[in-house]
Amino acid sequence: MEESPKRFSVESVNRNTLSKQVLERIVQLLTSGQLKPGDKLPTEMELLEELDVSRPVLREALSSLETLGVITRKTREGTFFNNKIDSHPFSVMLALAADNMPAILEARMALELGLITIAAKKIDDDQLSRLKKTIDFIANSEDNNYGEADREFHRIIALSADNPIVEGMIDSLLITHRKIDSQIKYRERDLTVQHHSAIYEALVKRDPLEAFQQMYRHLDYVRKKVLQHYNFE
Repeated sequence: MEESPKRFSVESVNRNTLSKQVLERIVQLLTSGQLKPGDKLPTEMELLEELDVSRPVLREALSSLETLGVITRKTREGTFFNNKIDSHPFSVMLALAADNMPAILEARMALELGLITIAAKKIDDDQLSRLKKTIDFIANSEDNNYGEADREFHRIIALSADNPIVEGMIDSLLITHRKIDSQIKYRERDLTVQHHSAIYEALVKRDPLEAFQQMYRHLDYVRKKVLQHYNFE
């Protein structure tokens, strides 16, 4: 006898709500225990029926969840919660706070300021060399299109902490960096080079206090710059 399909309980949302609320309802499937990491989500048609929203709203929510690393969409197979989502809880928290830029900025500061002090003691010469290359690339960029090199600078520092427990935090850190980067209206190449170089020099000296102070100066400047132009409406 064929087993009847499993039904999921998902709260419906009003038609005039944003995709953020749809995103929250989908994440509820995970946080409520109805689905586990690696499980397949209901089909698009099932979600449309349960949530009572338009296809563009649903797809926007799914796209955000995919960008944040919460779900994976596989052609002809369906949509799945990522297998490692339970070891990357920050991804879920970021999904729930996707439109809260002040909170995202604070989360990034909390992660990076902790990681930089560890990195100051653990970073090796090869990683320092790669850091210097990102600084040189930014310094020589002519069109101010150096976002990837900027992210790589922060990624190298985070990974140099070499701690498996915080690996999930590093993934989340890179996600927050992209989100913050999308809000920057103008770039200041020379100032970025100045800040990154000061952080680099502190790491070369293996000085965690100075590294912390220079990273704080950099991140605090970015935070103020983003919030100055952020739309809170």
